[in-house]
Amino acid sequence: MDNGSFMKHKSYDVIIAGAGPAGSTAATLLAQYGHSVLLIEKSEHPRFHIGESMLPMAEPVMKRLGIDWQAGNLKKGGAEFIDETSGRATYFPFQGKYRTFQVERSVFDQRLFNNAVAQGVIAHENETITQVDCHREQVDIQTDKQSYQARYFIDATGRDALMGKKLNSIQKINNLGQYALYKHYRLNHSPEAQALFSHGNIKIFLSQIGWIWCIPLTDNRLSVGLVVQKQEATPLKKEALYEQYIQASPYMKRLLEKAEVLSEIRIEADFSYQNQQRYGQRFACCGDASGFLDPVFSSGFLFAVKTAEFVADTLHTHLLAGTEADSELQKINDAFYQKGFKTMHLLIERFYGSNLVENLFFESDRQLKIKQEIVALLAGDLWQEGNGFQQGLLSGRSKNT
Repeated sequence: MDNGSFMKHKSYDVIIAGAGPAGSTAATLLAQYGHSVLLIEKSEHPRFHIGESMLPMAEPVMKRLGIDWQAGNLKKGGAEFIDETSGRATYFPFQGKYRTFQVERSVFDQRLFNNAVAQGVIAHENETITQVDCHREQVDIQTDKQSYQARYFIDATGRDALMGKKLNSIQKINNLGQYALYKHYRLNHSPEAQALFSHGNIKIFLSQIGWIWCIPLTDNRLSVGLVVQKQEATPLKKEALYEQYIQASPYMKRLLEKAEVLSEIRIEADFSYQNQQRYGQRFACCGDASGFLDPVFSSGFLFAVKTAEFVADTLHTHLLAGTEADSELQKINDAFYQKGFKTMHLLIERFYGSNLVENLFFESDRQLKIKQEIVALLAGDLWQEGNGFQQGLLSGRSKNT
């Protein structure tokens, strides 16, 4: 799709690289404010993407975009954590103000993209940015098709992290998951499958090697993944490794009996990292271009749309004032982002390194206040005041620092 002009050096208020959730969100909000926006995507929609489990705190952003995210998606009741070895389990229900869903990302990401175009965003697909130069006066961008100028540039290129790699500012985060192996299925009708789709919960199973996700989708489909955190003394690789640990789960073995396999084994590597230079003169990064965390608490999509919202709202005021060249204009927003990112980072680190699930999650039913505070974080409510559990996390020390 290309609904833009092919004039040389076409100028826009804002050029955004990457048309995933972060890019489409930033583009839509800026277009709603009345700014001219060019959205450049190297591939095209629809495209496969993992990360189907949404958090409730993304709903306010969806409402601003004009997206009804209930349509075509499976309602998500909450998150279950299960240790089949000990027989212990706990459930964190999402019963607050906002709803959330399990979505098929290729379909949902395309909806966000089409919504951006419908609200006035100029969008170019199958076009690759080859050079970005952010000067004091303007931004010059070269693609494999033409040249552009803009007042501001937003990097929403996901884990391609265009600006992070350009500035050599990507820092790996250790002690979390190393990679994920996953497949999609269509389940045979059974009482367990019926129960799973009726409540729509994400199930997280503790495993000797890391953890397993089980995410129900519409049309009796299921996303199943194995996140590997530590190397086991086994020669098994990829598919064989995945099958060994999925079949070692009694629940997953029963659930997947006679299931139709819808995809070959896929792998996601190059896991957790943070971009240490997320903004500067006439540019800002959002979504995975700012940082990516192990997906155990499903925070990726939320960070994508929230960072896009932070960047777009602040940029709007500076574009109106003509002060968008200020290299510090995103500083306050970045502090909010850092609070959320660090909270989730420390929560995930405790999940792996401090037996968080066994020592706290499974015991939380005895302490209502703690359970409510954990639910708030799992729902993505990372910027509220007065969450004692969050304050405790943030006052601790990361093993990565």
